[in-house]
Amino acid sequence: MMFKNYLKTAWKNLRCHTSYVVINTIGLAVGIAACLLIFLLIQYETSFDNFHHNKERIYRVAGAVQTPHGMSYSMGSGYPVAEALLIDYPQLEKVARIYDRTNRQVTVMNNTGNPQEKFKEHIFYAEPEFFDIFHFPFLAGDARTALSEPNTVVLTQATAEKYFGDWHAAIGQFIKNGNDQVCKITGILKNTPVNTDFPLQVVISFKNARQEDISTDWTGQDGSLNTFVLLPQHMPVQQFANDLTAFVKRHMPAEYANQGYVLQPLNNIHYEQEFGTYRGTTFSKKLITALSSIGLFLLIIACINFINLSTAQAVNRAKEVGIRKVLGGSKQQLIVQFLSETLLITLISVIVAIALAWMVLPLLNHLLQAPLAMHFSLPLIGFSAAVTVVVTLLSGFYPAIVLSGFNPITALKSKFTTRTAGGLSMRKVLVVFQFTIAQTLIIGTLIVVSQMNFFQHAAMGFDKDAIITVPLPFDTARLTKMDRFKTQLLQQAGVKNVTMSAFSPIDIAHWDSDFRFDNETGKAGFNTELIWADADYFKTYDMPFVAGKPYQPADTVNGFVVNEMMVKKLGFKNPEDILGKKLNFWDGNIAAPVVGVVKNFNSSSLDKEMSPVVLGSHKMLCGLTNIKIEPKQARQTLAAIEKIWNGIYPDFMYEYQFLDDKIAGFYQQENQLSQLYKIFAGIAIFISCLGLYGFVSFMAVQRTKEVGIRKVLGASVLHIIYLFSKEFTLLIGVAFLIAAPLAYYVMHQWLQNFAFRIHIGMEIFLLTIVVAEMIAWLTVGYQAVKAAVANPVKSLKAE
Repeated sequence: MMFKNYLKTAWKNLRCHTSYVVINTIGLAVGIAACLLIFLLIQYETSFDNFHHNKERIYRVAGAVQTPHGMSYSMGSGYPVAEALLIDYPQLEKVARIYDRTNRQVTVMNNTGNPQEKFKEHIFYAEPEFFDIFHFPFLAGDARTALSEPNTVVLTQATAEKYFGDWHAAIGQFIKNGNDQVCKITGILKNTPVNTDFPLQVVISFKNARQEDISTDWTGQDGSLNTFVLLPQHMPVQQFANDLTAFVKRHMPAEYANQGYVLQPLNNIHYEQEFGTYRGTTFSKKLITALSSIGLFLLIIACINFINLSTAQAVNRAKEVGIRKVLGGSKQQLIVQFLSETLLITLISVIVAIALAWMVLPLLNHLLQAPLAMHFSLPLIGFSAAVTVVVTLLSGFYPAIVLSGFNPITALKSKFTTRTAGGLSMRKVLVVFQFTIAQTLIIGTLIVVSQMNFFQHAAMGFDKDAIITVPLPFDTARLTKMDRFKTQLLQQAGVKNVTMSAFSPIDIAHWDSDFRFDNETGKAGFNTELIWADADYFKTYDMPFVAGKPYQPADTVNGFVVNEMMVKKLGFKNPEDILGKKLNFWDGNIAAPVVGVVKNFNSSSLDKEMSPVVLGSHKMLCGLTNIKIEPKQARQTLAAIEKIWNGIYPDFMYEYQFLDDKIAGFYQQENQLSQLYKIFAGIAIFISCLGLYGFVSFMAVQRTKEVGIRKVLGASVLHIIYLFSKEFTLLIGVAFLIAAPLAYYVMHQWLQNFAFRIHIGMEIFLLTIVVAEMIAWLTVGYQAVKAAVANPVKSLKAE
């Protein structure tokens, strides 16, 4: 009954102070909604592959290479590693390999064996033991035998329905992988969850992978070939990790002592981007921590609004407190009463926040390309309940102490002012804290946006404009078709240049290799990146030479072109000095002199250091067509290219990508973060200014007579406006002095992740303080002007 009475009284009081309730509710709701969305995002990102039954015992045997710049990691392993592990460590419960290939053409066959429809898929080759290690349930077929024979394939339910309409009808049917592997469907997998780093769609027997171009020696660490182990329940992880060192020494040639393997736990695969993932960019643990901190700070500044407004409004309730105390109300009862009011506002705010988050969620999903969903699950209910309790205590406890602590005699005599209620210095500290967070986010956002602009406009060392790339199928007679394709393309008016290569100058895929330099017997102390390309590569991408010239057109290597970084790494100061020196790859299988040196160009995203690069002509290894087109004739030219493709490759799907789009994909996560930081900075400013507006509104009411007296004594309108604004101008300045070094430190650390980065200039900080002050002045300006132009007669006539 007592609690019910508290709530009834609280509701009655809140109805009497509508503006106070609305401002507090909006501020809390926006802060809680932002925090809730961040919670959903973090919950999703931390849930990856948690559904596997043996997740604590699953590890990937990942490659590690010692370089002059530190350890370099790869999720790949050598082909013989899995078999050697089974022999050397028979106590291992399971060992399995998978091999992934993206953008592979899959052709659905009809009952007569003729092709029906073509699709581009991300396929995996897997050993049967893969499904013993990982929990991907089968709807049909036997997991132990479905992939035990070559030319067998397992599809997910969604993929089978896409191919055959009904997944039940897919069992026993046939599909063609590429243009040669006809595989029988022997199983159907339940659709894989969205929160897995293994986007299974088409899984083919690993025995078919041997037909792929996989290096079968110990020294090759192919990022597409992954080895997983399931450790026995009582096997010490660290012991096995240490044993890998001895394992590598037993099997790896002595001259590859810088290569080894490490154990990567399954629960780290989603976050450790330095190893690589099947999904592209993912959220690192540092980023998750940063987002958690931002969500917490947004919630705190929303609570600060409540505290400031509640203590500012305390003057209006001084007599109420005095009467309650005179009639016997205790301090504890008053605290509970005011906490009840805070609880009601918080409950309303949480309901509004859930509605806001639900409406904004589709936009967030579109921005992050994530399948976030808001279900009334136990975690969401628990989070909402926890937020309600925390916000109620955080927002309501201090105002309740202030209000309940009034002296009844002083309160009844109306001797309280906003300056004495709750302590003016405390409110100053809270306002400074709010704007410190807001300005830190503004500075961070400006730096992230500047870095993104730098990425988009930075010189790459080659011409990337109006170039499309078209991957070529690896079918029979492909070399002849490749020549025909290039010849016919060059006959089109809208095509300026064409070159065949293994990769574009900047690419996700890379081919790193060790080598011997000139007549040295030992290998060089570093690896170089290899790009196989015909002699037209340099003209198509407009790569400037600093020494020598391009190699001659040929089907096989007759000379190498290197970049300036390769010259530097080999110890030459003058690029001409390397000309004529021989490079020896793959134990003499490929050897030729250096005939030219090009200026450095970025072969990876700008977060990585410039790599040493060697370019050579090797037609058999080229699978990418690079086409420089005339931008003004783009539409007609693209249509003509597709027509030529259909004439030469009628059995294969045509697809192309602009190089600009490929480069933009490298910075997808950074662009997403840029958008998120803009949103969070905007929310922080909005909440802070909302509290500032409410605070000034109550101040204006309390200082009405003071303003009237000042105007009667000759104060101008500008002077009154200055009176209301000077305090907040100073507080925002103090907040900036705290935020500037804090933001500089945090963002300086973030920029260290990029080899090529902007310099943090003073203009960013000047823009921040100007923007913050302008927003604050606009926020308080209306109330200040309203108070300044009010008729002093009305405010003083009661005296």
